[in-house]
Amino acid sequence: MGADTHDPHALESRLVSTGAERLALLGKHAEALMAGYTRDEVPLAALSEAALRKLLAARILWRPDEQGGVKLAPKVRELIAEMLADESRRHVNADVAETLELLRSLVQSYREARDLGEHWRQEQHLLRLRQEVDDLNGRFADAIDSLWQRLNSDFGFVSRLNDKIRENDRAQKQIVRLLDGLALIDFDELIELVGSDGALRKLLISQLQQQLSQHYTGLREVQRRLIELMARFRQQQSRSRLVAGMAAFLREHPGFVPGNYARRSEVPALVNRATPLTAAAAPALDRHLDVKVLTELLHRLPAPPHKPQTVTAAGPAEAQEASLVAARQQALKQDVERFYLTVIDHDGEALSALAYLRASDMAWTDEIWLFQVIAEFQGLPRGEQCAFRLHQEESQASPFNHLRLIHDVHLQLALPA
Repeated sequence: MGADTHDPHALESRLVSTGAERLALLGKHAEALMAGYTRDEVPLAALSEAALRKLLAARILWRPDEQGGVKLAPKVRELIAEMLADESRRHVNADVAETLELLRSLVQSYREARDLGEHWRQEQHLLRLRQEVDDLNGRFADAIDSLWQRLNSDFGFVSRLNDKIRENDRAQKQIVRLLDGLALIDFDELIELVGSDGALRKLLISQLQQQLSQHYTGLREVQRRLIELMARFRQQQSRSRLVAGMAAFLREHPGFVPGNYARRSEVPALVNRATPLTAAAAPALDRHLDVKVLTELLHRLPAPPHKPQTVTAAGPAEAQEASLVAARQQALKQDVERFYLTVIDHDGEALSALAYLRASDMAWTDEIWLFQVIAEFQGLPRGEQCAFRLHQEESQASPFNHLRLIHDVHLQLALPA
């Protein structure tokens, strides 16, 4: 017996057989259970003594007290209400705090099994984690679906304004409870909890975050629909009140005849509510009188101020400065080309660019000279680049900065082997 307790296959087999037996009980006595769902108690006439004992032992039925009758267990009643989408008895439980505590415990057990190399326990804990996350998402999805069902049933077919307001308040409170539950899920905590484990990060970070964003979107749509239906109902209620008031007035005054208010010199303030209309007009260009009037109006329009923009050519100083810059660039390029020719003359001997610069007494700075040598090498065609070997003498800027600083460049001719 003790060996079976620790045998995973025996445990799984026992769970499957027990579950199948109790599901079979639900199917075998379905009519009696549904009769108990619709009534206060389960009719015992449809059940034998042996069947009643099995249903009580399986916790499908329960007896609140010795004098009372047998009733459905609360979980079974919720299961039937969930399958039938019976909103009057359907209770959505999205207890996020308890689920998060269970997830933390399962993650710790998973990590302990992983560290000890117990792969079967690790897989079992990961399976439990997947099931708990699926159950959490399922509860939120069921809650949002319950809200939509309420909008299409209770909220949509209530005729009185007070009942409509109460239904709206009930739905808004459930939305607030769901949003509070979603706010309990702290992804910074989950990231720290799962660490670098890829399976846990995929389950508890990426997938859960994507599913929660869908839940937030669904709740926003439900709230928008609630506000829209409430505004529409208030408009219908105001119109129906106006019609009902007019009908009551006509019943009290059967000889009332509405007057022609358009022909009265003094219109009552209650009727005279419309703002005056501004007649739309357009000029008719095919009429000679309109063309004449439009021409006069155009001549009376003030002339727009016009400030011509003067375009000045570059002065001789600017042109001279530009030519000096171009001349310096050309001179630098020619000096670098002479350095390359010197490298070719040395028959494979590596030459330092800074040593050549100082030996030639040129006025270029070290940074500009090295930059132009490297740029000249990179600007060569691929075939000509293979004829040279460029070695950069560089170092890392600091232990915390991976920037490479170039101190010198050595160039040599690549001789054929």
